[in-house]
Amino acid sequence: MYKIVQALDEQFLFFCIDNPRLCSRKAKAGRRNLTMSQPQFDRNKLLIKPLAARRNRVQIERDHVPPTRPPGNTSPEFTGAVAATVQRIRQARQLGASVILSMGAHTIKNGMAPTLIRLMEEGWLTHLATNGAGIIHDWEFAFQGESSEHVQANVQRGEFGIWEETGRYLNLALLVGAFEGKGYGESVGSMIEQQGLKLPSETELLSLLPLAKTEPERLAAALDLLGCLRAFELPPGWMPISFPYRHYSVQAAAWRLGVPFTGHPMFGHDIIYTHPMSRGAAIGRTAERDFLAFAQAVNGLEGGVYLSVGSAVMSPMIFEKSLSMAQNLHLQAGKPITNHFMMVVDLAPGNWDWARGEPPESHPAYYLRYLKTFSRMGGHMRYLSADNRDFLLAIYQQLAS
Repeated sequence: MYKIVQALDEQFLFFCIDNPRLCSRKAKAGRRNLTMSQPQFDRNKLLIKPLAARRNRVQIERDHVPPTRPPGNTSPEFTGAVAATVQRIRQARQLGASVILSMGAHTIKNGMAPTLIRLMEEGWLTHLATNGAGIIHDWEFAFQGESSEHVQANVQRGEFGIWEETGRYLNLALLVGAFEGKGYGESVGSMIEQQGLKLPSETELLSLLPLAKTEPERLAAALDLLGCLRAFELPPGWMPISFPYRHYSVQAAAWRLGVPFTGHPMFGHDIIYTHPMSRGAAIGRTAERDFLAFAQAVNGLEGGVYLSVGSAVMSPMIFEKSLSMAQNLHLQAGKPITNHFMMVVDLAPGNWDWARGEPPESHPAYYLRYLKTFSRMGGHMRYLSADNRDFLLAIYQQLAS
């Protein structure tokens, strides 16, 4: 390698001797490129307050929804959609096909954890997915029994999202999970269920340097973790973290039950990015593993069910890429995915009959991503305007009957 670099240096030297003016311009341009990086916000200057100092709108013990509560919606449209979905879920489980629930953060924030846990325990769901905010609400409920801060007031006070425990422990869990080969959701779920994290020693991490040739990704994750442990002076060994309300954690239950629960964050969307412990590489590694785990679940969707509940962007975006990859493999085998049922649930009233096909670009419904995307995915799509609590309660109660 040294000889190659030396040869390149010699070539550049002779080029500069022959073309002094051009070489000078290139050197100046190079200096400009090195000094024109964008200014970076210094998170180390933030005044970060303890999570206990934050006022929250939702208390999980007070606000959770018992699985036995009757749904508030009894309209013919609602009962028909629920009955069709239940029938398809039963058929899917008999076939061994995927039953995937992809949900927005409000499903967690609305206190639906007990119902979601029951659906997993009784074997009806084979995969769950949520966005970064869903991961955070679930973690905060397990940690302190409360979540959902007052956004408008806290932004004005310069406090929104800038909380010590949420930022520290979630980012640290992702760093450890990236090193251990875990995904985003299981990194957090295992921390909650096990009530702590195992931090490796510097000696253990540095012993992996020879992996530079054979497993560079694992080495990179180890060095990311090492840098964090040094920067925050964290000692090796078991770090206990108490989760007195972990029986309300969907992620912890998924980890315990062996049901994949994947997290699909977007940079800058979640409050953990405000904390100086946040490391983009660890977030990327764990989130990529979760995307591929989600795609594998979609790969088993022939005869299966996809439930998209309260997710306007995340669910349709990850689904269309995953289905395209799955179709690629299935088409190679001559067996495309065609018999999949997609139930899309949101609060917005439907103003287009999607059975007629896609609306024209002049129609507002064309720009509803969570409907337009699924209408393009083949199989059978159905839309229901309903509260996620009513829908999931009705689904579980009919499946359990």
